[in-house]
Amino acid sequence: MNIILDNTTNNVMAELEKTQKEFWNISRKTGILLNMFIKMMNIQNALEIGTSNGYSGLWLSKALKETGGHLTTIEFYEKRQSIAIENFKICGVDDIITPIQGSACEVIKNFADDVKFDFVFIDASKREYIEYFKLIKPHMTKKSMLVADNIISHAEKVQDFVNEVDKDEEFQYEIVEVPAGILVAYRG
Repeated sequence: MNIILDNTTNNVMAELEKTQKEFWNISRKTGILLNMFIKMMNIQNALEIGTSNGYSGLWLSKALKETGGHLTTIEFYEKRQSIAIENFKICGVDDIITPIQGSACEVIKNFADDVKFDFVFIDASKREYIEYFKLIKPHMTKKSMLVADNIISHAEKVQDFVNEVDKDEEFQYEIVEVPAGILVAYRG
């Protein structure tokens, strides 16, 4: 069974897929997996690092609408964030999304200690993946999931991050061969 999205969301996603390379968006296959993960784990509080034009955020937030959850999404570039916010409004998910504009590392450093996430999706500056991981780990709940994009397509740039997850005994992970490749990690 394929995921069924409302016509408005399908139309917006089809338009966004035309600009996939320009905005560095995930593949549809990766989006469907993210959507499934959210629903399977009944995620309540998700974080996205790298909003871009909102394509992946739409996959996440459509699932979060079903679980009663919330998405916090961070984007460095104001222009991209503005496009994403408009897409979220059009698709009727802006009420469950908190967009934050700025450097992800700085934003995460400023999270209060009690800010916790049970799902984290990383798709931003590849060389900063390891830093994102170190900064966000204290904000991840037990039994949470971490997904990072571009693990195969940018293997050299993200290798330190993969090594860091690999040596962390709190996480079980696997690399999934979807377009660009994702690392899926479970914190037990």
